[in-house]
Amino acid sequence: MTKMNLGTHPFLLGFEQLERMVEQAAKSGKDGYPPFNIEQVSDRAYRITLAVAGFADDDLSITVENAKLVIRGAQRDDGQERVFLHRGIAGRQFMKSFVLADGVDVRGARTENGLLHIDLERAEPERLVQTIKIKKG
Repeated sequence: MTKMNLGTHPFLLGFEQLERMVEQAAKSGKDGYPPFNIEQVSDRAYRITLAVAGFADDDLSITVENAKLVIRGAQRDDGQERVFLHRGIAGRQFMKSFVLADGVDVRGARTENGLLHIDLERAEPERLVQTIKIKKG
């Protein structure tokens, strides 16, 4: 028995990129830092929340690159020499990425109590009906 890939199924024409996106998303989800939540706020709205305790707003960057939401964090060196007796708050740099479907846009981002909230909204798709004329002969 042969395994049929999503992109080669005869009824799914033009979805080859979807299979690549699923593979890419599976690879990017391996690291658990920083922890995050994804919640559905309404029928067309989502919120991603990352725990970014210890990161200032200037330490964080959010970009959308080729339908991929990329969040990066890197703490700036303040030049102070610190001696930790216990260090339980991770301060390492990170990069978290999420693949966005067509029509999903970033509406805004804000930090609150050590959490970074990123709001997303999916546009209402236009309903198109197209009639194809059949030529004779």
